[in-house]
Amino acid sequence: MAVLTSEAVVLRTWPVHEADLVVSFFTRDYGKMTGVAKSALKSRKRFGGALEPMTVARAWFAERPTQDLVRLDQLEILRSPLSLPVDATRLTVLSFFAEVLEQALPEHDPQETVFRLIVSVLEQTTVEQPWMPLTYFALWMTRLMGLLPDIAHCTACGEALVAGETSFNAFADGLFCHVHRAANASELSADSWQLALKMLRAPVGSFAGEAWPRRRGQDLRRFAMQSLERHMERKLKSGEMLGRLVG
Repeated sequence: MAVLTSEAVVLRTWPVHEADLVVSFFTRDYGKMTGVAKSALKSRKRFGGALEPMTVARAWFAERPTQDLVRLDQLEILRSPLSLPVDATRLTVLSFFAEVLEQALPEHDPQETVFRLIVSVLEQTTVEQPWMPLTYFALWMTRLMGLLPDIAHCTACGEALVAGETSFNAFADGLFCHVHRAANASELSADSWQLALKMLRAPVGSFAGEAWPRRRGQDLRRFAMQSLERHMERKLKSGEMLGRLVG
């Protein structure tokens, strides 16, 4: 039974037996995995603080014949979410990242682009700047999951969209012009639409110097979250928590 190694992001853990933990983690090379960390609640040497959700680590694990769970042997921290200050908003944003990846990604399916996305947004997610990386991640996950039609054109008719005359609704992918606006549609502001077009063309770091009050891009985040929830067929608990934070 060969031991494999890969860079990984811890998604969540839950206890099993007296000292073991089941760990869901997303690897760069092998996709999302679920494994058992034996004696994780006792062993500081092999795991230490590396089992905190959204920890970026080097993982060593072995696939076991006829068993769905891998054997997780060791995690070596590369970047800890606790290395920066933490408040309720930042914790909730990190929880959102973990919940989306946990629910959206299939097991054992390498997705290099998604891995690079989560590592890049984690670098930008600070107490001072939580909303920009959250917006970027939510928008890009809809694209990488194949849920985002061309947002420069109306999904219904293909005509070019106009800033300030763009809408979305909870029951259909994409954006719509004023002619094909549904009765229950929500408006996507001109600033948010133009922001989305920019975000799909530029790395997350290029937005780091911009002012991001919590209401900036709020409608864009709602649009992306509705798309994610519709296709995952479940409400995101962290999304509801974020909604309460914004008010």
